Amino acid sequence: MDKTTTSLADDLQDLQLDRPTEGLKSTEELEKLTVDEQLSDIERAVYLLSSGQEVQRISVIHNLPDLLRDTESHDECMRRVVPKVREVLYVAQTEMQLAASSAFLQILQKNLVPIQNYTQTFLQTILNSVDARDPDVASAWLDTLLDVIDLLPKDIIKKEILNIAIAKGQLSQAVHSRLSCCKILGKIATKFEPFVIKKEILPVVQSLCQDVDYEVRGCMCRQLDCVARGLGLEPTKSAILPELVELTNDEEGFVRTAGLETVVSILSLLDEDTCNNTIIPLVCKFCQQAMQNEDSTLPVVAKQLGRLAHGLQAHLTDEQKQWFVDYYRKLCKVGLSSERAKNTKEADSEQTKVTDMPQSEEDDSCLECRKNAAFNFPAMFVFVGPKHFKIDLLGIFSSLCKDPNSQVRKTVASGFHEVTKLLGSQVHILQPDLINLLKDDSIDVLRGILTNIVDILDSFLGSSSSNHTLSEAKMNSLGEVIPAILASDEVVSSCNNWRLQEELMTSLASLTRCCTNEVLYTKVIPVLFNKLKTARALPVRHACARSSLIIIRTLKKLEQREELVNRLVTEFCQGRSCHQRSLFIDICKFVIELYSKTFFKKYFYEVVLELHKDPVPNIRLRLCSLLPPLKRLIKLPTDRNLLQQLDLCVRKLLVAEKDKDVQNAIKLAVEELDKIHVQMESLSRRMLFEQDLVDQKKEDEEKLLIELEEKDQKREEEAAEKKKGEKRNSVTSAAAKKGDNGSKIPGPRKGTKNLAVSGTTSPNTSTSKDLTSFKFIYPPYLQPEDLQNRQGKNSIAKSKSTNSLSQIPRRENIGKPDSPKPIRSKIPAAKVKPLSNNDSGSGSKTGSGTSKGAAARSGALQAPGSAGTSSRGSMTGLASSPNNSGRRGSFGNVSNTETSSVKSSKGSNGAVPSTKEKINRKKSK
Repeated sequence: MDKTTTSLADDLQDLQLDRPTEGLKSTEELEKLTVDEQLSDIERAVYLLSSGQEVQRISVIHNLPDLLRDTESHDECMRRVVPKVREVLYVAQTEMQLAASSAFLQILQKNLVPIQNYTQTFLQTILNSVDARDPDVASAWLDTLLDVIDLLPKDIIKKEILNIAIAKGQLSQAVHSRLSCCKILGKIATKFEPFVIKKEILPVVQSLCQDVDYEVRGCMCRQLDCVARGLGLEPTKSAILPELVELTNDEEGFVRTAGLETVVSILSLLDEDTCNNTIIPLVCKFCQQAMQNEDSTLPVVAKQLGRLAHGLQAHLTDEQKQWFVDYYRKLCKVGLSSERAKNTKEADSEQTKVTDMPQSEEDDSCLECRKNAAFNFPAMFVFVGPKHFKIDLLGIFSSLCKDPNSQVRKTVASGFHEVTKLLGSQVHILQPDLINLLKDDSIDVLRGILTNIVDILDSFLGSSSSNHTLSEAKMNSLGEVIPAILASDEVVSSCNNWRLQEELMTSLASLTRCCTNEVLYTKVIPVLFNKLKTARALPVRHACARSSLIIIRTLKKLEQREELVNRLVTEFCQGRSCHQRSLFIDICKFVIELYSKTFFKKYFYEVVLELHKDPVPNIRLRLCSLLPPLKRLIKLPTDRNLLQQLDLCVRKLLVAEKDKDVQNAIKLAVEELDKIHVQMESLSRRMLFEQDLVDQKKEDEEKLLIELEEKDQKREEEAAEKKKGEKRNSVTSAAAKKGDNGSKIPGPRKGTKNLAVSGTTSPNTSTSKDLTSFKFIYPPYLQPEDLQNRQGKNSIAKSKSTNSLSQIPRRENIGKPDSPKPIRSKIPAAKVKPLSNNDSGSGSKTGSGTSKGAAARSGALQAPGSAGTSSRGSMTGLASSPNNSGRRGSFGNVSNTETSSVKSSKGSNGAVPSTKEKINRKKSK
């Protein structure tokens, strides 16, 4: 085999054969390639154009702009390659013709050839190819010519193109030639002065508007806009408008449609008189005929009605405006039978879903009409205005949102965000329609509404979104929207459109501005965490992770934030699936991006380094890409321990790693780690870079959350204490009022400063103040509630021994005119030393000393139930005062006679006798 190949090569060299002109076999092809590699680019291009295959020729034509860009080969390419290309194009197939049309346009766009050379070579080829027999080829070259006209100067267009275009517009030419003439005249009409257009172009235009072929009339009608702008207002009114009015009344629907589109295009050119006298009557008549006939022009009317209403708004009266609104309402209900409309109305009242109408039961033109009407709803909203929206358009908007066909609902959903922006403060009236669209079963409808759900929520939030605060009323108003958004995930997850799932998961991050902390924690976060585990597409999981981290960062309670972070660590970093552990590395990257360095080092740094022990090589491989960012987070000397752990992790991977890919990855990571300089805290405080400022801002926001939580807790505690105090006061007041009816101890009289023991009171008297108003000094172990209980028990005991109790009158305060009158008390007084007149104001010294001595001997406070001083004094309602020493059973301002009676009532040990002892003494006497 080798000998044969060698002999053939030798024979070719001996015979000095020319290059082959046909496809050769294996040995000869090998020889040809050997020769071909020795050629220059220009020689190779000429050779392939002459003898190459079709694919090779197309490749040469595609690379023709690159050959001309090279300055060294530019002249040779124009001399040898370009003529060969023009020669090949006469017999070329469709694909090569399309490649040449694109290459010729690029040459002019990139200015690779001077204009004169381009006109002599490439432009002539373009003009000749416009009349090709193949319609696809002719259309491609015509499009190239129209694009070239925009780049050519006016004199060349007039010299090379205008005469050819006029010649193509003659009636003797074929239909496709006249169609080409219409497009060329429309393109060059804006290049010349009005007098040139009026002299050279306008006669041909008027002739083509009256052409016998309806396609030519329609094509020329669409170019009247350009011709009118080239002529100006006055020539347009005299020459173009009559032709346009006649074309809108043409017998062919295609021509009438073109006429209406042209009317819409020239509205900005016409003056007020022309609009009032010609255009408005013409449009109204056209719309009425389209509605009566329900032909092919009706969808076009529905498509152009928004532009018509907006363009004519300044010239319309109130009646005419109302006519346009009513006509639009009719367009939105075209094709809906009375029974179907009734079912839709019932569905509106019952707030249920509307099922799709089968496509076979509905006319395509009617469906297209309603679809175009739904597309023009924002334009009609601008036409009506926000003030009249609720009256004129709200009902029809709701009906479009519940249209039987999903394509109509999809169109409304795609423009829903535009309507919410225009509505402003009244946007809440669209909330039921938004909920219905979010609960739709069609994926197309959900795609339309969920793509712009962030803008819709911003419109619902209004001005509060700029301040990142939201009132509780607005949060409650969106309470039904949030569950609807979360419920749409069930329908979206059932389809294979992972991009829509990604958009939905990304949009959930915007709920932080319109949801309470509890809603985010209990409803939104579970959906995201479930999607993190169940989603199949990796971009969807990434969107879930990012949204989850954004929401966690905004939660107010530190306990909830730490719980969710721990869940991320336990369920993903320590998860059983390698896909979950791999996702945790992506989560760490998001945390580095969204959170501060301090946060990451506290919760994720040491945990993610543990993945170097992972048994799956891919996890260790992905960890290597995270090592350099981990080193950038470190600041010495605070993070010295973390730096040591990072170095230990790298050493273990270098020493113990056996997988080749991981070995290469860790080597690259080590090279990058060596280039990273660890920050020092002392230097970073002096020199703060932009990234340090951003990190400091993140850290401040995280600290602010903790501070706000502490303030909220303190506020809640104060509110709880206040509420508890109010409850205690209410209970005390109720108990005091209840005790006044049966207690023998009334409250102090009005106007008295000293506290006195009152005498016997009637059951009907009651005090106006509760016990908390008394300035008692309670012992630390005795509270007002205890006092009430004790008073209730004493009143029962006193009622049994009323006859045996000694009544001791109280002496009036000396030197105090406002002192209360003497009141007898039925409580037995303790035995005290008689007081003289001179020391009546301080007669409690002995009692005070006795009580102090007793307290000293006892060594501790006596229990409330004992005969101690504090307990007895507290039960009788006495407090320490200048006239009261606080001794057990002693009173201030008592006379000698009273003292003697008190002394006789005491026992031998000085204690107050019990009720039983007093009864026995009385019997013995």
